[in-house]
Amino acid sequence: MLLKIKFSLQRRVHVAQGLWLLSWMAVIWGGVIFCLGVYLKTELLRRAEVMDNTEIHVVPDILMLVGLASIGTNWLASRACQDSLDPSRFPRWRVPLLVWFSVAAVLCCLLIAVFVLSYALQGSLEESLKVGLRNGIRFYKDTDVPGRCFQKETIDRLQMEFRCCGNNNFKDWFEVQWVSNRYLDFTSKDVKDRIRSNVDGRYLLDGVPFSCCNPTSPRPCMRYHLTDNHAHFNYDYQSEELNLYGLGCRQALTDYYMELMNSTGPAVLSVILVQISVLVSLRYLQTAVEAAMALEDPAGDSDGYLLEKSVKETIEDLKAQALTMLKFGQVDPDDAEGSPEAADVEKDEKDAAPTAGS
Repeated sequence: MLLKIKFSLQRRVHVAQGLWLLSWMAVIWGGVIFCLGVYLKTELLRRAEVMDNTEIHVVPDILMLVGLASIGTNWLASRACQDSLDPSRFPRWRVPLLVWFSVAAVLCCLLIAVFVLSYALQGSLEESLKVGLRNGIRFYKDTDVPGRCFQKETIDRLQMEFRCCGNNNFKDWFEVQWVSNRYLDFTSKDVKDRIRSNVDGRYLLDGVPFSCCNPTSPRPCMRYHLTDNHAHFNYDYQSEELNLYGLGCRQALTDYYMELMNSTGPAVLSVILVQISVLVSLRYLQTAVEAAMALEDPAGDSDGYLLEKSVKETIEDLKAQALTMLKFGQVDPDDAEGSPEAADVEKDEKDAAPTAGS
């Protein structure tokens, strides 16, 4: 037996009481994990228009799944604790507890996966935001195009909320036409010259939308002719502290979402520790109570353990059981030959042989 411990009746009672409290603590933590998953999912959906893929959604999805499963499994654990000291009621938990241990182990593995993914998906998040923001800036002017009507509002709100500008920086706006053609005077010489000077016939500006302006700057917002030192008084493009947000929105959003996901780390670790504690304690309580019932002395001493055999032997047994389950339902060729159907076929062949010879 692995990690065998001697349990008296009083110790079993104390373990059952402590495990009951621990189970309800795990239920509360499961609710917290579920709420964290819902909040993170909501924040990701709010800005889905500036994301190119949804790989990052796997983190809140697993958090919500594990949170709900944790609430259910640990509630069942609390019920099992209540029945553990009643010889007439505990036997009914023999099979359900086997399923419970499997589910609890899977939950722990999923929580560890969430903890790892919350850090490992940073590169995927950055790439998704990079492509999504690039498309958002490119479609900023398409306020009359179905499906893109609110793209301008989304980008403007995003830049003001996160105090950022462009994808990498404000210069990203120099590379796209962000002013719609419906607001351009094509009789103006300046407009014609700018369109003709561009290979793709786009109206490009060394300017940015109003949402890039930093309200804390003492200088009035300068949005146009940002690279022209002569367009503004006492202005030097190379050395001037521009009154625009200097942080790119990709970096701002990446920092925001990574902070959200990393903040779930302590909560996830806490749930992992609580869940493992419930798992181990309930296993000891189960084996100790079953041993006492096997001795037909519910008030006597009994042995509790984690595994009946060593870890290696347990793994080998599980492998054998898995292989047996995989072979279940397969037809054995030898058995098939001796089956009634095979006998009927063989009989029909024999009956047909004389007929063919004649």
